[in-house]
Amino acid sequence: MPIRILLADDHVMVRRGLHVFLKTQEDMKVIGEASNGQEALEQAQDLEPDVILMDLHMPVMDGIETARRLRNLLPHTRIIVLTSFSDQDHVVPAVRAGVKGYLLKDIEPEDLAVAIRNVHSGQVELHPAAASQLMHVMASMDMLSEASRVEGNSQEETLFQGSNQTVHQTSGPSERSNPSKLDEPGYSSHSSHSWNSNPSSPPSDEGLNALTRREREVLGLIAQGLSNKEIAVRLVITEKTVKTHVSHLLDKLGLADRTQAALHAVRNGWEL
Repeated sequence: MPIRILLADDHVMVRRGLHVFLKTQEDMKVIGEASNGQEALEQAQDLEPDVILMDLHMPVMDGIETARRLRNLLPHTRIIVLTSFSDQDHVVPAVRAGVKGYLLKDIEPEDLAVAIRNVHSGQVELHPAAASQLMHVMASMDMLSEASRVEGNSQEETLFQGSNQTVHQTSGPSERSNPSKLDEPGYSSHSSHSWNSNPSSPPSDEGLNALTRREREVLGLIAQGLSNKEIAVRLVITEKTVKTHVSHLLDKLGLADRTQAALHAVRNGWEL
């Protein structure tokens, strides 16, 4: 039986190019195409594909929200993100949404075919840039866990929960990476009121008082794994305004990036 694939991308030429290439693979069959997340959701329920090859930035419903819904509706369908973005704003929410592959559009066709087969067989495929982002987050969580043990605190909430599975770093056009063993990132949902995991230990408000109400809201949503675009929708402000708030709160807290900000909030038991 061929691997049944649904393509979801708002660019016709991208879908057409993928379709033409996948037709050359004897063990693969494109059974449908969608130009936005809503169409992908509807077609996936009708066709029940084995694999969905999906962009993140699409109209009507983006790829991350589509992946979240598909994870509940079709848990056996595996989603591979094929995008141009490899930053934390995209990688982390996508993995938490349930995707089993995160690839960049500069991937070689032959490597894409291998990645599809691997994901279909139950493995996880990550472009090296995406793997680097996840390793950074996981290493930061390990540091936080170690700090918590030293301080006698129990951090029960984590950004990722692990289950042993092979994760392949899919090489880009100028490199070939050997597969490495990592824990597959899972998914946990953070409430904006769940940061103090040890109620008996009083939270430290140092730094928090320097933030405005809006900056606290943005920090809380960052800690939940939302991208700037998603935060803008949630708070009904522009994405540019979100970026300004992120920049200001990082400056006030003396931190380098969004992951450090989220971890700082957890470590201090802030309720945001």
